Amino acid sequence: MTTIKKIAELANVSTATVSKIINGKDQYISEATRQKVLEIVEREGYIPNGVAKSLKMRRTKTIGIILPDVMNLFFSELARGAEDAAEKEGYSVILCNTDNKELKEEKYLNILHEKMVDGIIMTAAEGSMNKSVKISKTPMVLVDRDIELDKPVGRITVNNEEGAFMATKFLIEKGCKNIGFISSQKKNKPSAERLKGYRRALKENGLEVDEKKIFLQNFTIASGYEGVMALLERNKVDGIFCGNDLIAIGAIQALKENNLKVPKDVKVIGFDDISMSQFMDPPLTTIKQPIYQLGEEAVKMLVAIIGKKDIDMHKVLRTELIERGSC
Repeated sequence: MTTIKKIAELANVSTATVSKIINGKDQYISEATRQKVLEIVEREGYIPNGVAKSLKMRRTKTIGIILPDVMNLFFSELARGAEDAAEKEGYSVILCNTDNKELKEEKYLNILHEKMVDGIIMTAAEGSMNKSVKISKTPMVLVDRDIELDKPVGRITVNNEEGAFMATKFLIEKGCKNIGFISSQKKNKPSAERLKGYRRALKENGLEVDEKKIFLQNFTIASGYEGVMALLERNKVDGIFCGNDLIAIGAIQALKENNLKVPKDVKVIGFDDISMSQFMDPPLTTIKQPIYQLGEEAVKMLVAIIGKKDIDMHKVLRTELIERGSC
């Protein structure tokens, strides 16, 4: 096995000189010596000990990404954006899937700390109040779902309330007067903000907010299906705003099983614009989040925090209405 000592002997220089050249701290070393050492390093196939180097430099060039559900296309696209951006910045990525469970979230936080990652990007489990997040000293950026913390962390979000207002108002403009809302629980901050936008749009357009037309469970296809079944038992609805596109998938299936046509009988609008939305039957009208960009911006912010740069720690991205066949 080739060592720094052997490289130094072959080049007739000190081990300190070889170390400085390998670590890019060779500004006071002659070009001739530098080239000589690098040629020997390449010829001998020397591979630096990454772990030892990381300990010495106090950097591992690794980022941890914690997500609640990688099977959800929203999070898989977000992860792709983060991974691509991390690679450009020279960082490797460790991806952790919590299954939306706080215990798994805490477990992965501890694992990432043990692996000495330079920073963590996290979308918290629904309703997470994780103590490990609050006491962690590792630089962190929260994406999509927010947690109230006393310590400074980066935050990348979208304007959920404005997007929901836009969606509900669009349903009203399409002639809907009995509009249902299906989403996750209020303790989930994005869902709470979307509910707020839904309520505001109804009130500002002279429509009553009927609590019986609101179904809150979680961000899944099953919630959309069960939500429609529950709404139809007690209400007549001609429009449904879904808290995300997965909910909309379940909602449309339940409407079809009840012999209701979309959009003729009931108009449906989602939130996210995941990749499969345009291929649904009918294609889904939705509020587009810049999902890939969320991942990119999270990495850029995290790298800036790691580098102790003075930056704005909260960035809000805009949403956009994408009109298709369901509304």
